Amino acid sequence: MGQKIGKEKLFQYIRKFGFGEKTGVDLNGEATGILFPLNKVGPVELATTSFGQGVSVTPIQQITAVSAAINGGKLLTPYIVKSLNEPETNTTVKENTPKIKRKVISEETSKKVRSTLESVVTNGTGRPAYIEGYRVGGKTGTAQKVKDGRYMIGNYITSFMGFLPANDPQIVVYIAIDNAKGATQYGGTIAAPIVKTVLEDSIKALNIKKPGGDTEKKYNYLDKKYKTVPNVTNLSVKEATEKLKDFKIEYSGNGNRVGYQSPKAKERIYEGETVRLMLSK
Repeated sequence: MGQKIGKEKLFQYIRKFGFGEKTGVDLNGEATGILFPLNKVGPVELATTSFGQGVSVTPIQQITAVSAAINGGKLLTPYIVKSLNEPETNTTVKENTPKIKRKVISEETSKKVRSTLESVVTNGTGRPAYIEGYRVGGKTGTAQKVKDGRYMIGNYITSFMGFLPANDPQIVVYIAIDNAKGATQYGGTIAAPIVKTVLEDSIKALNIKKPGGDTEKKYNYLDKKYKTVPNVTNLSVKEATEKLKDFKIEYSGNGNRVGYQSPKAKERIYEGETVRLMLSK
């Protein structure tokens, strides 16, 4: 792709997405990262830049650039503190609001990027970040580390960038793990499950509703599978047990019929998880 578009256009878009410059975040000591000067870019530098080697970027640059790619194409100036309030009266002294630096890509292109990144989580290497019903998008990263001017062997920074909902992003999370021990060092296996946990907590904290219209996940043979809980209310214990064969069952109460079930019918939970039944006569 780098060869197809050429070094001028490649580096034009790298810079349009904010790499090679400070984001302007309200923290001290921000770095600009490292890019090849355009006049030093030959065939090798063009190739390595295309797949992410030979350049250095900061996490906040990465978050800002990905946000522009999925929010409709707007590169924003990030900030840490939403507002400063006077402690006794709670009057707002200063409030930060989103500021658009520039338009990088079109809404149509951004929509295609969101769809592509959602497919990474449903069908690709980002499947460990999948959350049933919430349309997660993301991208894995596995970067070789450099020591004394050479790339190290078997020593990687693994990362995952995840966001949701993929059709209307409200939160984006970037996790990077330096030289994970005792595991295969890929972003999808190491960082993606951690991003999933952060996203799940964020769903609760921000009260994000399921958007609907999500793409069905394609499972590998080792993946845990989601199953739909059937309605077993008012059925006999024998009938309920047969319908819940994909789940563990916990019973409480007395009787031979199901008076109440948790989770409720049509909810999606992992195969083998527990369904609790309250029995009644």
